[in-house]
Amino acid sequence: MSQLRNIALTVQELEEGEFYWVLLEATDYVMDEALPYLPIEAAMDPHSTYANALVAGIAAVRKMFGKEGPRS
Repeated sequence: MSQLRNIALTVQELEEGEFYWVLLEATDYVMDEALPYLPIEAAMDPHSTYANALVAGIAAVRKMFGKEGPRS
């Protein structure tokens, strides 16, 4: 079976009251005391609450990677 990719989900408030989910993937780049991530996908339209954006981000993960999760 292929290896599981290291994917993170975060929510950003770019303007007051406008929340966007962002999917990030860990890179192999080495930094002291930090694990760098690069954006791989983000919401195009804002959500009205943090919670709504978070749920939409989880739905995006499920849609992108299916039941087996993000495998390379």
